[in-house]
Amino acid sequence: MFANPLQKPTAKGKTFQDREAPHQYAISDYGYGKDSVKILHVKRDGPVHSIKEFEVGTHLKLYSKKDYFHGDNSDIVATDSQKNTVYLLAKKHGVENPENFALLLARHFMQKYAHVEEVHIHVEEYPWQRVSSEETGCGDAGNCNYTNINNRARHNHAFIFTPTEIRYCDVVLRRTDPKQTVISGIRGLRVLKTTQSSFVNFVNDEFRSLPDQYDRIFSTVVDCSWEYSNTDNVLFCKSWNKVKNIIIRNFAGDPNVGISSPSVQHTLYLTEKEVLDTLPEVSVISMTMPNKHYFNFDTKPFQAVVPGENNEVFIPVDKPHGTIYAQLARKDITSRL
Repeated sequence: MFANPLQKPTAKGKTFQDREAPHQYAISDYGYGKDSVKILHVKRDGPVHSIKEFEVGTHLKLYSKKDYFHGDNSDIVATDSQKNTVYLLAKKHGVENPENFALLLARHFMQKYAHVEEVHIHVEEYPWQRVSSEETGCGDAGNCNYTNINNRARHNHAFIFTPTEIRYCDVVLRRTDPKQTVISGIRGLRVLKTTQSSFVNFVNDEFRSLPDQYDRIFSTVVDCSWEYSNTDNVLFCKSWNKVKNIIIRNFAGDPNVGISSPSVQHTLYLTEKEVLDTLPEVSVISMTMPNKHYFNFDTKPFQAVVPGENNEVFIPVDKPHGTIYAQLARKDITSRL
């Protein structure tokens, strides 16, 4: 999923000029590439194998627009060639994480083709984890010859798909801009807690029907992305895991005590603030948290069947839903999110 910024407004009194345009119109944005290139990389370290499965997008913007205006394809790096580049660089250099692989691809296209003005690489990682002894039913007394990682027996070469969330990144390199844009993200992280969420004292007028909610189910699907100001010494996996842990900690709190949430907005802000406080290499963070509602089933008309109040049975309602979002940045920082 590629996000293209809108054309920046020109200075007052000036118009956008495209000297290649053969008529009065100008191409204000353009580019091309290969999307959804799927790749699985297996690293074999003796009996222990590690895997990375990515879905990659490569987009190029050329200096010339002669392919558009005149049908001249002499500068085009075919999208099929871009696809092959993904596989060949993975074979040559290996695959470590989405960000480093995206940087490798982007730098290759910039260095290989002098007529490329801009490269945008998008990488999504498929969430595979090693099968553990618990998942196979092997206990301490079994004959499982698994590698022990973090004091937990895990399989050498078998994996299980765990779609809790999607990790992704975007890398943009521009020949005219020495700063490389690296954006990391989490998408589809669905969380729920059954108490310590309220929503009260909001606008009360003739359009309101929702009563004050002093204790409600709070569920959302978190989408979060952040941009690095500098990537020279960044450990991308460590930073990504820190952000994920911060999101969950501000949502859930202590395992035994929890944490109060007076609104989705407040939880979102506290999360973004802690990320900026904890990770100085992050310049800006953006989050979206839509409400996934669970409404109490009204048992009052059915007292003869089930007497008493109901606080156990709820109706999941996905649509319509509220959407809360915000972007938090360090002052005097311009973001490309």
